Amino acid sequence: MRNGNGLISDIALGAAAGLAATWAMGLATTFLYEHEDEEARAKEDRVRGGRTAYEIAAEKIAGVMGRQLSDEERRRFAAGLHWGLGAAAGSAYAAMRGRVPRASAGHGLAFGTAFFGLVDEGANTALGFTPPPRAFPWQAHARGLAGHLVFGLVTETLLSAADRLRPHP
Repeated sequence: MRNGNGLISDIALGAAAGLAATWAMGLATTFLYEHEDEEARAKEDRVRGGRTAYEIAAEKIAGVMGRQLSDEERRRFAAGLHWGLGAAAGSAYAAMRGRVPRASAGHGLAFGTAFFGLVDEGANTALGFTPPPRAFPWQAHARGLAGHLVFGLVTETLLSAADRLRPHP
């Protein structure tokens, strides 16, 4: 078990790993989306109303602040939320691994699965960013899970590499 001495460096490394994992996840999910059945893609696009969960979150946050966003502002804010969540998730994972039993189970795959369930299948609906999971075709869920598995695997791989490079007392 790690102690709190390396917590700050773990969080910083986790943010960097989370950003890299977000990029890799994007590559994987884009590839899968582009190769999905056209009917499933069309159904998902209809359910989403042509907007991502991040775009809806950006609009809601701006609305609370009394602002309306242009399309470009909404896209930029949404991208910032997406990348920020990836960095935050990477930081949280890095803080847990080695401190919370089995946090890195399956070389990050358990974390990726939990992240998918909590965010994609739970929080997005609870916060009103997406319709309920049943509204989406199964392909959207499979793609989301695959993307988050990539996220967990890449995050753990990068953090494990960083561990090997760190000096040990």
